[in-house]
Amino acid sequence: MSSPFAGLGTGVGSMPQVAPTQAAEIVTGELDLAFLPELPSRGLGADLIGRMAALLVDIPLDVSSRGYRLSARPSAVSRRADELLRRDLDAIEELWDGAGFIGTARPFKIQACGPFTLAASVEAGGGHKAIRDRGAWTDLVESTTEGLRVHAAEVVRRLGVEVLVQIDEPSVGAVIDGRVTPLSRLDTVPPVPVADVAEALSGLVEKLGHPVVVHSCDTPRWDLIDQLPAAGFSLDVTALTTADLDGIGGLVDRGALLVAGIVPSTEQSSPLHADEVAGRLAALVDRIGLDREVLARNVIVTPTCGLAGATPMWSVTALGLCARAAQALAEDPTAV
Repeated sequence: MSSPFAGLGTGVGSMPQVAPTQAAEIVTGELDLAFLPELPSRGLGADLIGRMAALLVDIPLDVSSRGYRLSARPSAVSRRADELLRRDLDAIEELWDGAGFIGTARPFKIQACGPFTLAASVEAGGGHKAIRDRGAWTDLVESTTEGLRVHAAEVVRRLGVEVLVQIDEPSVGAVIDGRVTPLSRLDTVPPVPVADVAEALSGLVEKLGHPVVVHSCDTPRWDLIDQLPAAGFSLDVTALTTADLDGIGGLVDRGALLVAGIVPSTEQSSPLHADEVAGRLAALVDRIGLDREVLARNVIVTPTCGLAGATPMWSVTALGLCARAAQALAEDPTAV
């Protein structure tokens, strides 16, 4: 079954050091699947973890000398994150209003830190990582779910779009394997069973009411992916093992979205063309033994990871490459 988001190009989320208006112009001008840009160069409240201070419900975030921490009351970080998110939403809404896009049900992607990466990154009471306490990470799962539900509803209200929600979980493998770095040498962090992670994320997906993809630039966790049949997955497909090929085959075979990270996230010494990108993805599905039609039905094309480390010029180039490669695959995947 084809997804309404398939056959399109998009970005992972983060963008270089540009103003919100410029970021909005880039993603809207280059992509048919635009996204709400993240601009982590702005500092506290704008990075992957800090933005959650604007999204979490009833769980404020603050900072300590060691990073972000859960707080008992709203903080300056929460207020800053709220203001930055409002600026980003205002910028994209103003641009879409001027272009006549509002209410046209165009596809649009939002993204946010997943609850397990969040719990592995923030400090809870007693100076421990939140992931160390089942009650703490369970609360973060619930708060993230409700915050994303409210955020998605606001984006739909402002823009009149069809929303795809991306959950960023770069640390989920470390959570499952018990490799989360503790705050002190004696503060061990036990693993969280993959079945518990899958159950929590499945509940999040079910309650959001929008299509969801789970993103990670880390090694794919097929033990988790296999237990999340309702979600798509966003992966770097440039360095795959045999197990990864089998995993991608199973993912696409069940009709899930594959968000294929293939365009470099920083500028390369050699020029890259959209037909090369399309050809590499065609070669990938040929190698797996899939019908090339899946490239039009089940695949979104993206950079390998976020573009925060790119130049503004490369961000334009990379997103344009994703869009044009996806278009070529959607029009005739057998011809690339």
